[in-house]
Amino acid sequence: MTATAELLADARRRLAGVPQEGLGLERTSRWRGARIVRAGTAWHLGVLLLTEDAVLATDEILRAAESVRRGYTAESSRARAERAGQASRGGFADGEVVHVGWRTLDVAAVDAGAASDPLALVGGVPHVRWAPGAALVPLAGYLDEQIALARR
Repeated sequence: MTATAELLADARRRLAGVPQEGLGLERTSRWRGARIVRAGTAWHLGVLLLTEDAVLATDEILRAAESVRRGYTAESSRARAERAGQASRGGFADGEVVHVGWRTLDVAAVDAGAASDPLALVGGVPHVRWAPGAALVPLAGYLDEQIALARR
C-alpha cells in the first residue's frame, strides 16, 4: 500500500461510526426534470470526501430542501434554492447535506509524483492544498484535524 493510501485507510478506520454525507449526481429527464440523485455517501473532510474505497475532491455542497416559491432579490439565492430543490426531488431528505460535482482523485498517481489536485507528493510526503491558492500542508496532520472536527 502506498503512503497516501495508508493514510486514507487509517482515516477510514478512525472514522468508523461517524455519520457520512450524501453524494449526488445531476440527472435530467423529460418527465422528472432536473434533479440530483443519490450516488453514495462519504465522510466530509474539508476539501476531501472519503468513501469506503476512494477519495474525492469536493465541489458544490448544498442542503436538500423542498422547492417553494421564494421572494429572493438575489439571483444567486434563487439558483441555490433551485439546486436544493433538485436534491429534494432526487430523493434526498429535506435538510440532508449533499455533495455535487465531486471528482475522484488518483491516489496511485499522487504517490508516483503526479499531483491530483488537491493532493500532491512533496519530498516523498503526501500533502493537501486545503483551499485554492493556499500552501500545501502535510496530509497526515490535515486528516488528524478534519477527523477531530468530524467526530464532534
